[in-house]
Amino acid sequence: MNHQPGTADGADPTRGTAPFGGPAEQLRIAGDPAMGGSQERSRFAAISAAEISVARMVEAVADDRCGAVVTFDGVVRDHDGGRGVERLEYSGHPTAQQILAEVAREITVRYPDTLVAVAHRVGPLAIGDSALTCAVAAPHRKQAFVACDELVDTVKQRVPIWKHQIFEDGQSEWVGALG
Repeated sequence: MNHQPGTADGADPTRGTAPFGGPAEQLRIAGDPAMGGSQERSRFAAISAAEISVARMVEAVADDRCGAVVTFDGVVRDHDGGRGVERLEYSGHPTAQQILAEVAREITVRYPDTLVAVAHRVGPLAIGDSALTCAVAAPHRKQAFVACDELVDTVKQRVPIWKHQIFEDGQSEWVGALG
């Protein structure tokens, strides 16, 4: 029997079809270097009126122990629900920064082989501007993909930020980023 390195049964969770929603322990590889505590692995979390970028998030998680960096760049699109969007503005609750930092740390707790950086923009944004950017680095790609996916979903569910969309016809609506 040909065993792959990594687990006792020979399965290699860095290859093939490891479940996207499976337990984080399935994604760990014996012999990978220690990544440190969750506080130090949560490298950056910010709410900002200034421009944000994926490149800045990638810089924040750069580490020689990591063979994978997965990024997300949520950009303002020109439509929503069949209507043309002219521009939008994000507003954040005063606790948004604290909750974003908590979410980043929670991801590092759930995925102990990851490094996390995340930023969400507030204020007026134009079509094509980045609204939410993040990067997750890990020794292997599956770890980084799974953690990044959960990071984005959790930010959208928990961070109290609201979107005010202005449509091409002059009408507008508020959209809660929660839930």
